[in-house]
Amino acid sequence: MRHSIARREFLSAAGVSIALPMLETMVPSVRADQSGTVKRFVCMSNNYGVYRDAFFPDAEDVGAGYTMPETLKPLEAHRNDLTLFSNLDHGNTIGHQGVPVLLSGVRPHLASYYAEGNISVDQKIAEYEGANTRFPSMTVRVNESNLVSFTRTGVQVPDIDLRGMFRALFIEDPAEKKATAAEKLKRQNSILDVVLEKAKVVEKDLSKRDQRKFAEYLDAVRTLEKKIELQEPWLERPKPTTEMPEPRQGKGTEADLRAMVELIALAIQTDSTRAITLSSGFVNGDFGLSGGYHGFSHHGNRADHIQALKKIENNIMRQMAHLIDLLKAQDDLLNGGTLLDHTTVMFGCGMATGPHSTRNLPLIVAGGGFKHGEHKVYPDPESAHRIPAANLLLSILQNHGLKIDRFGTSSGTLANFEWKQA
Repeated sequence: MRHSIARREFLSAAGVSIALPMLETMVPSVRADQSGTVKRFVCMSNNYGVYRDAFFPDAEDVGAGYTMPETLKPLEAHRNDLTLFSNLDHGNTIGHQGVPVLLSGVRPHLASYYAEGNISVDQKIAEYEGANTRFPSMTVRVNESNLVSFTRTGVQVPDIDLRGMFRALFIEDPAEKKATAAEKLKRQNSILDVVLEKAKVVEKDLSKRDQRKFAEYLDAVRTLEKKIELQEPWLERPKPTTEMPEPRQGKGTEADLRAMVELIALAIQTDSTRAITLSSGFVNGDFGLSGGYHGFSHHGNRADHIQALKKIENNIMRQMAHLIDLLKAQDDLLNGGTLLDHTTVMFGCGMATGPHSTRNLPLIVAGGGFKHGEHKVYPDPESAHRIPAANLLLSILQNHGLKIDRFGTSSGTLANFEWKQA
């Protein structure tokens, strides 16, 4: 059995004060209760859609030989590692209300009609991964709120900025904070003990039908109890170290987004989490532009606004390409191959364009072991044969290892988008 070596312990024992590269023995072993390939998911997004004419190829320009559109040019070197989709969306979700629907397909006010509410892909993965990593998920932002991550109870997951991301990954919590967290877990366990004890009394007086329902409830309680037990060891387990200094925020849209992407790559490399969502925006004055992202998105075909959108969105694609470069360059010490081979990197927006359309969402998927290299065009969203974008989400979840056949508003997995089976 391979034992992992904490980097700080190794450095202390060696009597040196420099950071070491990631070694195989420093990578946490896969938990005994988790079999198969370790997968990760990263979603990059914005809150205003894209300028369509520079993002999508012509509808007839399909398959592997498509011409890379202007906005996507930074991804040209990775065209064999990604897939571009046309005509996928979540239906008649109006304007900015579409933004939080991206990773679920379910509008928040309709969540009660779905068994799992409007839980987002990243949070579904977080539930699946449990305490396999220090952070079940990470919800991060650069110059814009992250509005796409939701729990099954409809709670929007709070986001953290560049500094918060770095400190969460690499800065040890003070002793008093660890003590508070340990006390909280202890209280939660005490409450669950009481619940289970009371349950023994209640269960005796239930009908056969109610006993079955009650058994499901107790299973959920025991699952929570197990998760708490698994979380406790992380309180005292040392965090990984890095040679990267704490990034300074406010250095500009391009620099801040690039730094966040590099932190995401480090989070994946150190197996600190396996589900990350990132929303990014724009700071007035960057790229020589005067104005705001929201204002530019309502371009009204004005040339200056369109050029502004192209610059902002081209930068997002440059940083997505940078993330793919970083993941490609790192060996996957848990699975073999590279980190990109087992990390699904998605770009998408819940609102397709600034003028509030939610039809034909801009969607790209890279890596993750999918069979890539094409522009895939599905039936027009207005046709009777429309394919829900949630089918793509279901495919991503199944590829991650979840044994489910429905997610949100899906009607099945996405046709003609397969992955290499482990």
